[in-house]
Amino acid sequence: MAELERAFTLHRVDQAVDAERLVNACADLVRGVVTSPVVGIDRKTIACFPHLEIVSSVGVGYDSIDLEACGSRGIIVTNTPDVLNDDVADMALGLILMTRRRMVEGHMLVASGEWQKRLMGLTSGLKGKRVGILGLGRIGMAIAARCEPIGMVIGYSSRSRKAVPYSFIPDARSLAEWSDILVVAVPGGAETLGMVDAAVLDALGSSGTLINIARGSAVDEAALIDALQSGRISSAGLDVYRSEPDPDPRLTSLANVTLSPHHASGTVETRNAMAQLVVDNLVAHFEGRSVLTPVPPVPSVVRP
Repeated sequence: MAELERAFTLHRVDQAVDAERLVNACADLVRGVVTSPVVGIDRKTIACFPHLEIVSSVGVGYDSIDLEACGSRGIIVTNTPDVLNDDVADMALGLILMTRRRMVEGHMLVASGEWQKRLMGLTSGLKGKRVGILGLGRIGMAIAARCEPIGMVIGYSSRSRKAVPYSFIPDARSLAEWSDILVVAVPGGAETLGMVDAAVLDALGSSGTLINIARGSAVDEAALIDALQSGRISSAGLDVYRSEPDPDPRLTSLANVTLSPHHASGTVETRNAMAQLVVDNLVAHFEGRSVLTPVPPVPSVVRP
């Protein structure tokens, strides 16, 4: 924010008592917008700014940004890919370990003093387990790279076969049927809405685990809750939800779910790198240079 303050005149809608009033007051002045995947920017808001040239988003996902509206006006959209791959992949691996080894349950057993009264049941090891990665993009590849040294067997599903030594399985349901652990790593948006549905969860089976570090929208949450409650899948590790920051209480009350507050990229190092990339994209644009990480302005080119 200090760098943005030095380089630009800022209109802080995020701090405004009356955001609509501020937007109306500065509409003719604004040439750039900083947003995030959580907030995004819709067609109505874009239309408020007749001189808007660039939307710079702090995050890798851009399904909450109206790319069609931006593209129709020649507005550049940028995001912050790659700099968060490692931390998000670390979180995926962490959720796999915590969920399969029931580490939260173990912590509570010790912290509560219950360990003196009862032993914890046996958990599930990871070596030899099949991990299916739904969406083998840059983050999916980083997840695979972490699972390999543990001795896990890797399969994946994506729009096309990749030049990788992993099993290619063409659709989500078949991948889930193959997997012991299904990791969701697809982008958000209409194309992946509810991709992990009841049929996929049933295919994962009663000993299977679902991990989601992608978007809450990619999973049919009602179907997930039902599958967890009924034992049709064993467990889930989640960093994202359909309703944030207020997920369904039926989900958060379940003992077989490990929860994280959409914090996969939440390290000092990664958030600094993401913020710097936002600044660098804006400065490059207004200095007449090419932005560093442009987003294609047409929804049909969005790929896992």
